[in-house]
Amino acid sequence: MDIDSIWASFLKKAKEELTPILYDMWFDETKLIELNDNVAKILVPMALHKKHLKENYYDFIERIFTDITDSIFKFEFYTEDDLNNETIIDIDEVGVINNTFDSNLNSKYTFENFITGISNKFAKATALAVAEQPGIMYNPLFIYGSSGLGKTHLMHAIGNFIKENSNKKVLYVTSEKFVDDFLQIYRNKNENNFEAVDSFKKKYRELDVLMIDDIQYLESANKTQQEFFNTFNELYSNNKNSNVFMMDAKIAGDLKKLEERLRTRFNWGLTVNILPPDYQLRMNIINKKIEANNMSNIFSQDVKEYIANNCTSDIRTLEGAITRVVAYSTIMNSNEINLDIAIEALHDFTKTPITNNNIKKVMQIVSNHYNVTIDDLKGKKRNSNITIPRQIAMYISRVYLEESLPKIASEFGGKDHTTVMHSVDKIKKEVEKDENLNIDIQRLVNQIQWKK
Repeated sequence: MDIDSIWASFLKKAKEELTPILYDMWFDETKLIELNDNVAKILVPMALHKKHLKENYYDFIERIFTDITDSIFKFEFYTEDDLNNETIIDIDEVGVINNTFDSNLNSKYTFENFITGISNKFAKATALAVAEQPGIMYNPLFIYGSSGLGKTHLMHAIGNFIKENSNKKVLYVTSEKFVDDFLQIYRNKNENNFEAVDSFKKKYRELDVLMIDDIQYLESANKTQQEFFNTFNELYSNNKNSNVFMMDAKIAGDLKKLEERLRTRFNWGLTVNILPPDYQLRMNIINKKIEANNMSNIFSQDVKEYIANNCTSDIRTLEGAITRVVAYSTIMNSNEINLDIAIEALHDFTKTPITNNNIKKVMQIVSNHYNVTIDDLKGKKRNSNITIPRQIAMYISRVYLEESLPKIASEFGGKDHTTVMHSVDKIKKEVEKDENLNIDIQRLVNQIQWKK
C-alpha cells in the first residue's frame, strides 16, 4: 500500500470516530509525506497543528495507523515552512524573547480551549491563520459579533500564540484605553508635552502587533481618530509585520461616526463575524464547563439539556446559568442537581413560552410530527406508535414548558400524575442513550414560540 492510500484509509477512520468539527479543524488538511525507518512524517497546515496533534491526538493517530499498517511508527509533524527551511524548529522549543513587555494579554485564553462549533468555526480558522502569519494574512482583521460570543477570547488567543512562538512585540488594549493614553498628553497644558507625545508614539508605533478592542468607542472621540489613523498607517505602511485587530458588535462599515478613511482601512483586510452558539455548541460548552469544575457526577443530562435549550443567546449566559444552578443547589443543601432545582434556579433567567395553551400546542406539534391524533395522545391506547409520542409530549411539557405534573395529567385525558412522572423519566433515560431521539425532540422544541 502506497503512502497516499495509507493516509486515505487513516483519514476515513478518523472521520468516522471524530465529530465533523474536530475532524475538519485538525485532520482535513493533513497529508502523509514520508514513511522511513518506522517514522511517519505528516504535513500539517499550521504550527499550531503540530503542537495540538502531538499533545492531544498522538495516541489516537498511533492507534489507527497501527491498525492500518500492522506496524509501529513514530510520528513527526511539519509545516510547509519547516520543509522549506534547513533547520526545523519545534514549536515547543520556541521561547518568548520579548518577555519584559506587558502585552495586557490574558493567558487563559488560548486556541486550545476555544470551543468550536458551526457558529464560530470560520472566525477561529481565520484567527489561526493570522496568528501563524501576523501582518501577512488578513491585515487588518476585524472581528465582530454580539457580546459574550468569544470575540475577546479569540483576540487574546491570537496574541498569546504570537508571543509564544516569536519575539514580536504584541499589545492588547481597549479603544477606551487608547483614547485615555492619547488625552493624557493634553491633560496638563502648562507643561511641555513633547515627552508625553514621544512616549505615546513609542508605545503604539513601535509594536509588531496592535490589537484594539471595542473600536466603536472611537466614534465619540473625534480628536483621537486622527491619531489612530496615523498610528494605523505607521504600523501598516512602515512595518509590514504589524497587524491591527478590531472588534465590535457592528460591521466596520456600520460605524458611521468614524471617519470614512478609517472605515476604508478597516476593509483592507478581512471582516469575520461570530454568531450565537447552536445547540450542539451550547452542549459542548456546558459539558466542558462542568468537567473543568469536576461536577460531571452531579449534573444530570436533562439539566444540561434544559440549560442548553433555555440559554441560547451567548456563552456568558450559559456559564452564568451553570454558576447559578450550582449556587442554588448549594444553598438548598442538595447533593445532586436535578431538573427541578435547575428550573427553580433559572426561573427568571430563561425564556418562556408565549402560546395561549402551552400543552395543547405541544400536543399539536407532536401529533403532526408522529402522524397521530391529539385524541390518541389523550387516550389510553398502548400501541408503541402512540405511547412513545404521548410520552414525548409529556416530557416536553414538563422539561421545557415547566408545567406541573397535575396539570399535564389533566390535559392528557385526566391521567394520574404518576403516569406523567413515569413517562418523563422514561424519555429522560432514552434521550441519554438515543442521539436521534434527542435530535427529534430538539426539533419539536424549536417549533414552540418563545420569548426572553
